Amino acid sequence: MESSALSRLTNLRRHFDSADTATKGTGVNAGGGSMKVKVASEVSEALSQGRAVVALESTIISHGMPYPQNLETAKEVEGIVRENGAVPATIAILDGTPCIGLSVEELERLATLGTRAQKTARRDIAFVVASGGNGATTVSATMFFASMVHIPVFVTGGDFGGVHRHGGIYYGHIFRSH
Repeated sequence: MESSALSRLTNLRRHFDSADTATKGTGVNAGGGSMKVKVASEVSEALSQGRAVVALESTIISHGMPYPQNLETAKEVEGIVRENGAVPATIAILDGTPCIGLSVEELERLATLGTRAQKTARRDIAFVVASGGNGATTVSATMFFASMVHIPVFVTGGDFGGVHRHGGIYYGHIFRSH
């Protein structure tokens, strides 16, 4: 059993360490390697300049309402973030790549996938990434990815289903991580 777990970690590490020109390495996985995530250029630029960025979970898009209402709502929420002087960073996993900040095309893709995108909590990230799947992030996965790239604030559109260790302080549905 121990060698089977080690084998899975080694395979995941190989996946996370693979070279990809469209991604930026950040964070550390359990195997000790860097996890590759795609950070939208607008998000990366805002973070490097110290401007406000707000992470947005994506389960509400795929599982919260039907298409096209889900896409319209996602665009509206991103618009509200922009109107208040911040850059929105909707987080999802597309084709096995964690994405922090989605283009309009990626938002539309996630919206049309609907429930075919796996509802992805932190515990599910390794499986969705390793299998090359599509995942919509819950509160715990959004918090995990936002923390990896140093986004201290995120918003969720729905309920949070439990208390997560090292969770941070929340007020309503606006979260600030430490």
